Amino acid sequence: MADNLFEARYDLTKKSKFRRFYESNKILIYLLLLLLVILFGSISYFLDNKEKKRIALSENYVQSKIYLENENKEKAINLLKDIIFANDPTYSTLSLFMILNQNLINDNNEISNLFDHLLSNNKYDKEIRNLLVYKKALYNSNYMSESELLEEIKSLVNKESIWTPYALLLAGDYFMSKKEYSKAKDFYIEILSINNLEKDIYDQAKYQLKYIANVQ
Repeated sequence: MADNLFEARYDLTKKSKFRRFYESNKILIYLLLLLLVILFGSISYFLDNKEKKRIALSENYVQSKIYLENENKEKAINLLKDIIFANDPTYSTLSLFMILNQNLINDNNEISNLFDHLLSNNKYDKEIRNLLVYKKALYNSNYMSESELLEEIKSLVNKESIWTPYALLLAGDYFMSKKEYSKAKDFYIEILSINNLEKDIYDQAKYQLKYIANVQ
């Protein structure tokens, strides 16, 4: 009996403490609950809005293909550029690649600026970013000076990447085109020092080294 009375008093004491705490802090509790509701609502809105944006970009990307099929080049270019500036890592990148593959823009400076925009305004996985750096250098290699090309590919040749041998081959071929065989040779030899090198890249570097050996 005494034990039951003690437990009852203990329960009443606990309830009283909780009630006092609630009465003293109910405004704060309501505010916290309101903030949680707003937070979850904002997150849901953001995710829903983001998904709608990606759906719209995918539809615009498909529409740009339709414009090209119908030989409406100007509308296709404008739509693809809009997608690029929407800063979506997937569709913005695909849009620039379509512009390149279809030779839709001939202005070298504009293409370089589009590459720079993608690299500056999107978060990419390491190798996707390296691919963009390589493709920019490849595109501009016919217009660049030696120092500009080497600066462009510096981030690739100074670290391990699946695009490193491609960047070295690009540099070697650049110097070959200028008949600077000694410089070209250095890049081809560096390619052959890479472990697990793709056979196609290996064969190209070996072929170029044989050619250099015959002309020097």
